[in-house]
Amino acid sequence: MIERTLFTLDHVAFGDSFKRFMDKEIAPHHAAWETQGYVDKAVWASAGTNGFLCMSMPEQYGGSGADKLYSVLQMEALGTAGFSGIGYGLHSEIIAPYFLHYGTAQQKAHYLPKMATGEMVGAIAMTEPGAGSDLQGLKTTAAVQPDGSFLLNGSKTYITNGWHSDIVIVVAKTNPALGAKGTSLLIVERGMAGFSKGTPLKKLGLKAQDTCELFFDNVCVPAANLLGGPAFENRGFVCLMEQLPWERLQIAITAVASSQAAIDWTIAYVRDRQVFGKSVASYQNTRFKLAELQTEVQVARVFVDKCIELVLANKLDTATASMAKYWTTDLQCKVMDECVQLHGGAGYMWDYPITRAYADARVQRIYGGTNEIMKEVISRSMGLG
Repeated sequence: MIERTLFTLDHVAFGDSFKRFMDKEIAPHHAAWETQGYVDKAVWASAGTNGFLCMSMPEQYGGSGADKLYSVLQMEALGTAGFSGIGYGLHSEIIAPYFLHYGTAQQKAHYLPKMATGEMVGAIAMTEPGAGSDLQGLKTTAAVQPDGSFLLNGSKTYITNGWHSDIVIVVAKTNPALGAKGTSLLIVERGMAGFSKGTPLKKLGLKAQDTCELFFDNVCVPAANLLGGPAFENRGFVCLMEQLPWERLQIAITAVASSQAAIDWTIAYVRDRQVFGKSVASYQNTRFKLAELQTEVQVARVFVDKCIELVLANKLDTATASMAKYWTTDLQCKVMDECVQLHGGAGYMWDYPITRAYADARVQRIYGGTNEIMKEVISRSMGLG
């Protein structure tokens, strides 16, 4: 196995600390949360207390001013353990960066410290019943009022962290006549009149993740809640495109970690499982199949680590991130399927981690932009289409 050189001793120490946190605060409860359909809100406050939220945000906003490698280790730890209900990555490395990069001074000072403590849980509302990967097809509107406020109407679906969300960055058309160029990002807070949530959605996988629908019925959003202020009206689509590479790489990071975990679980299982008086691991088919999977996951990890280096240097482009997202999530689903097969009947039982990981993996090829959209993005970067 190729030694990873990304991480320092400080990173490793942090990873060990977060694993202890998972053992205490997450592991004893995750199965119950899967039945419940969402994690308990307390797991957010405990993460904030221990400094595990918004770590890459500047210290003046309650973060640690840390590099993104700390968040990478957190994502990998959660993926390896199969704790797919925990939405820390979305909160800390997708929502918080929107505030940091585009928010006004007042918005950053007001929201980021509360996100860092876990007092406020963040979500982003892009997807609609009729608009998924095609963000240009959004129907949610935010009509500008004479006083500068916005009248928000529409609905969003499949929103991660939606049930617990205290603040939601809502993608809406403030000038529908301009198409994608008329899109803005609005900050909607829990308790605003006309803002409501559906019950947590029941999903194939990610069962502990609080995913729900959001509804906006004549929600009056103050002018001060336009992310970035007046200069960013109708510039929402540009902001989304700038942030999507890092979002898509986060999916790839989790895909590789989850794939490696599946291989490790399967190796342990086939060593112990006896068939015709011999361990399943003793059969050439088993050994060759796992050798093939491990090789492909190692290749994927090297590519993803290179992409992480590009993120740290602010050089990750959309096409490369799309390659990472598409390739690793296709591979993740392949690994899960093969590992379930090697588990035999046990691979179909929910009590086994491979079964839950199999169910969790399928959506990875869909959210963050479907893998078909990823290929379209890649082909366009090649001068095709």
